[in-house]
Amino acid sequence: MTGTTGTTGITGTSGTPGTPLRVGLVGYGLAGSVFHAPLIAATESLVLDTVVTGNPERQAQARAAYPDVRIAGTPDELFARAGELDLVVVASPNKTHVPLATAALEAGLPVVVDKPVAGTAAEARELAALADRRGLLLSVFQNRRWDHDFRTLRKLLAEGELGDVWRFESRFERWRPHTKGGWRESGDPAEFGGLLYDLGSHVVDQALVLFGPVDSVYAETVIRREGAETDDDTFLALTHTGGVRTHLYVSATTAQLGPRFRVLGSRAGYVKYGLDPQEGALREGGRPGDAGWGLEPESMWGRVGAGESPLTGGGRPEPTLPGAYEKYYSAIAAALRDGGPNPVTALEAAAALDVLEAARRSANEKVTVTLR
Repeated sequence: MTGTTGTTGITGTSGTPGTPLRVGLVGYGLAGSVFHAPLIAATESLVLDTVVTGNPERQAQARAAYPDVRIAGTPDELFARAGELDLVVVASPNKTHVPLATAALEAGLPVVVDKPVAGTAAEARELAALADRRGLLLSVFQNRRWDHDFRTLRKLLAEGELGDVWRFESRFERWRPHTKGGWRESGDPAEFGGLLYDLGSHVVDQALVLFGPVDSVYAETVIRREGAETDDDTFLALTHTGGVRTHLYVSATTAQLGPRFRVLGSRAGYVKYGLDPQEGALREGGRPGDAGWGLEPESMWGRVGAGESPLTGGGRPEPTLPGAYEKYYSAIAAALRDGGPNPVTALEAAAALDVLEAARRSANEKVTVTLR
């Protein structure tokens, strides 16, 4: 088996031509069961071969959803038969990402890792270097590059509809006034929990994709809910090298949700409310290819204009492109089969982690952190 490098593209082919690539999925919690397994199964060039979980209830759920899948109780069982697989997907808790990705690469397997790929940028770069030495694909699952509103905004920017962008506001806000527990809300630093690393990984990645490297970071993190152990209401202000000012909000304690995007340029602005519908559809058993997949009603379209609020009729409606999470795994298959580009490299993820680490320092020390 040969694979792709951790930073660019392919160095060979993987699998037998004409047969699907066999995927081992480590973890069958929220990420594994709601996102990765359905998207893998919906990708023509991939087949979900094995699910790794030691939880009997989750094992039963996996068998019910995918009758042909094999079950492994531990990652070691999976790596022991690495020669029977073409790709490993790591969808386990954050603190296990680095050791499991390392083990998969050392077993000679290309790897997809859920975000955040690591707890630090240094660890992400070490993983990328290992993948390069092994000549294997290492990719990070940043699915929200394929959100419906993000795809629409990229189109508007490419067409110059907004002119020179001056300010980018992005919100990923929820109203969850009570904690649910679990490692995502743990205060243990080893877990890399909290919204900064969870939802923050998405909004920072999107900002870097749109507007490039960051010179400075200012952040505020707050713990608001009773019993919460880590940040649940966080704000980041980024100054990009190109001059764009980015304001990012991630929160579980927002009683009135703001616009998902508010982008202000020299010619016009774009304002878009509401979250991409794909996560909700996946949770309800929907799959790519279903009628209306990734689409939203016209009433939810954003607006482009200048001089008046979109809530009072300002601007024109901008049709929202369909969300397309399935494109991530199609790109992974193309990278392994045909030498296509890695859709999200570990070095891109490391750049986002540079920002997240700077944000944590900024919030803790109450300073603006310079990166360049």
